Amino acid sequence: MTFSWLKGHGTENDFVLLPDHDGSLHGELDAQFVAALCDRRRGIGADGVLRVITPAALGIDSDAAWFMDYRNADGSISEMCGNGVRVFARHLLEEGLVSDDEFLVGTRDGDKRVVVDGDQIRVDMGDYVTGGTSKVTTAEGATLEAREVHTGNPHAVAFVDDLSSAGALLSEPEFDRSVYPEGVNIEFVARRAHGHVAMRVHERGSGETRSCGTGACAVAIATALADGQDAAAPRYRVDVPGGTVLVDLTSDGHVHLTGPAVIVASGTMEWRA
Repeated sequence: MTFSWLKGHGTENDFVLLPDHDGSLHGELDAQFVAALCDRRRGIGADGVLRVITPAALGIDSDAAWFMDYRNADGSISEMCGNGVRVFARHLLEEGLVSDDEFLVGTRDGDKRVVVDGDQIRVDMGDYVTGGTSKVTTAEGATLEAREVHTGNPHAVAFVDDLSSAGALLSEPEFDRSVYPEGVNIEFVARRAHGHVAMRVHERGSGETRSCGTGACAVAIATALADGQDAAAPRYRVDVPGGTVLVDLTSDGHVHLTGPAVIVASGTMEWRA
């Protein structure tokens, strides 16, 4: 099988994009194929795969012209990816698949409105759900309290004095599977100033990544809850290892994510299973 691919990243959270507009090339997008593509030694290398496809080709009801079929690096399906949707949007614009700077992108977490302003892309990530707290334990044995936040994906957000407290994150921290039966992204957060935090993340199905868009949103939400309504900032700067994103908490209960996204390479590949 020979196919076209592109490579892009948002704050160094990197993705392989597969143009497959009618779904005829990649069928069900086999998990083994995705995992091999994402392998940084045997494949192209990425934190995940974004298939560019129409909603109709997947039998999905959507007002968007294009659907982001997102898979984690291990091939598992994920509902949403905040950095990925910006990279996806950049591709649509650069390829002329959309004509305006404001448009919808379909995802498994619903349609997301995207606004492109130069090198920055703003995404209305929709509403969010918060829960209680549970424990997470790092590989080094540190046990921390973590806030449950759902921003399209499930997140457990733990505050630390120093990001080094998260340890190496080479293996998944332990978490309460009764709270997160389908797995969870785990964020470790250190405060920098009012409205300004830094984070590291272990993403389910991908390991530690340089950035996580839905995670940055979850971190801002958890920080606002910890700050209290009167002290909460309307906008949070979230520093990730790969850069900086901005998160706005709006009066209608939505969360907006703003950050850069670039396409860095493209080519064709002959796949040999």
